[in-house]
Amino acid sequence: MDVPTEEEHLLYSQRPEWADVLPLEQYENITPLAPIFYTDEYKDATNYFRGIVKSEEMTPRVLELTEDIIRQNPGHYSAWQYRYKTLMALKCPLDDELKLMDELAVKHLKTYQVWHHRRLLVQQTRNPGPELEFIANSLQNDMKNYHTWSYRQWILAYFNDDELWSHELDFVESMLEADVRNNSAWHHRFFIAFQSGVRNGDQDRDAIVRRELAFVKERIAVAPNNASAWNYLRGILDHAKTPYSELQAFVKPYSLPQPPFGTPPEVVDLEDPLPSKEAQLPCVAAIEFMADIYEEAGSGDLMKATELWRSLANEHDTMRRRYWEYRIKEASKTIKI
Repeated sequence: MDVPTEEEHLLYSQRPEWADVLPLEQYENITPLAPIFYTDEYKDATNYFRGIVKSEEMTPRVLELTEDIIRQNPGHYSAWQYRYKTLMALKCPLDDELKLMDELAVKHLKTYQVWHHRRLLVQQTRNPGPELEFIANSLQNDMKNYHTWSYRQWILAYFNDDELWSHELDFVESMLEADVRNNSAWHHRFFIAFQSGVRNGDQDRDAIVRRELAFVKERIAVAPNNASAWNYLRGILDHAKTPYSELQAFVKPYSLPQPPFGTPPEVVDLEDPLPSKEAQLPCVAAIEFMADIYEEAGSGDLMKATELWRSLANEHDTMRRRYWEYRIKEASKTIKI
């Protein structure tokens, strides 16, 4: 953006070209209990903004005014909304507006209004392709930003174009390679695999489940104490309506104090990779998973589940002691402890 000129630093009340607008104070004839003390520049700009809204003016100078307000307060929803209405009324080139949004989105990644405005623009341009690259670049500044990931999912779902989807699995895999504990990236992978609809027919659903199970198991083996991966594993099983007990062979080694490295296994089970030698065991998430398996089995194994919950409460996960004590209490209603 250009460096502001001396004229642009002037208050609107000092500019001759704005003399025809009647500014409106935020508080008229009242004394607020908790007034907000704005800067003189912001107060002046918003006074004139209320004036042009009242007169329903939609001209190029309205775009200048709303940009000024947004730069001072990117969360000013009314300024964004009126700016969009003015853009539509003037039939402005929206590609130019998107360039401005490129700058503001990077500066204000956590401001919802920036992303909402961008959605409205792309709905008009009907050109979502460049957005994926823009989002990928934005995520380099904040790899877990909620608004950025939500916007990416909206682009994919709203336009639902095969070309947009074609490289998405590769993209999210690269994000997890950069940070395997990125919960936002795990959530996005689940969205791609299960919540976006299977595009190749029902016959591929089982293959997708197998692929995702293999993927998450490999990541757990590398970083066992990663809650995001364990949550993803549960999500797969819940989605596929698969009993947790079917994963017992994989989960159990992670719930033990020491990995079974004493004697190398005669046959390496590629479907159930063992924890890495650097793994810090036992893994809290694995102990919880095993307890859920025993609870799922019914009253016959509830005692085993209770023993694991006690170990979590007293040793491995004391921060959540009251939760584990609650689980034990609920189990005691079924079995005599």
